[in-house]
Amino acid sequence: MGFVLLFLASCAPPPNLRDETLLNDRSLITGEPCAAPCFRGITPGETSWQNAVTIIEDDTDFKNLQTQTAENGTSLQAAWQEGDNQVCCQMASEDGETVSLVFLRTAPNMSLGELIEAHGEPTYLVGSEFTADQGIISLVYPDVPMVIYVFVAGAETGELSASSEIIGALYFTPAEMELLLQTTDLHAWDGYKSYQEYNSGEFEVTPSITLTPTPTSE
Repeated sequence: MGFVLLFLASCAPPPNLRDETLLNDRSLITGEPCAAPCFRGITPGETSWQNAVTIIEDDTDFKNLQTQTAENGTSLQAAWQEGDNQVCCQMASEDGETVSLVFLRTAPNMSLGELIEAHGEPTYLVGSEFTADQGIISLVYPDVPMVIYVFVAGAETGELSASSEIIGALYFTPAEMELLLQTTDLHAWDGYKSYQEYNSGEFEVTPSITLTPTPTSE
């Protein structure tokens, strides 16, 4: 569930998930200027950190790029905003040299129907209740690799349809996708259904490995 937690952590305190002031970008659907998992010329696992930082700094759509180095001195993080709006976008590097993930919170200007037309049906999904009337269904595309976040109107009444709004995307490396599949409970995609229908069923994918904290030397 780490990829869901990434989305939820970036949303504190609880806002309206359908936020028009977030990233106004449809490249996930159009494939322009590059196709997922590429964003504005940045592809996890391929683009160097320095080149990625330069791309964001040079893009006139973006402002206020903030970078941070982890305490271990290896991993790097960055966040930025579109225009004068709130922070919408993040990227990270595990090794400090190459981008390992790009995370985008988007305005609700893309639909699930458009996503499926552009990329086909997802392979897996998992739901997460955010507030009483807001939920997220995370759609997993192992071959891309990416996770797409779709808004549903809560766990009780929310359901997926062609008009369901996309509110975020997570692009990462094939290795990170393999790790996700080995460590996360997931339902198999079975078409447009309600949150409850998916949530009440058994998981078709269950963790095959368990991540444990790395011990620190004293």
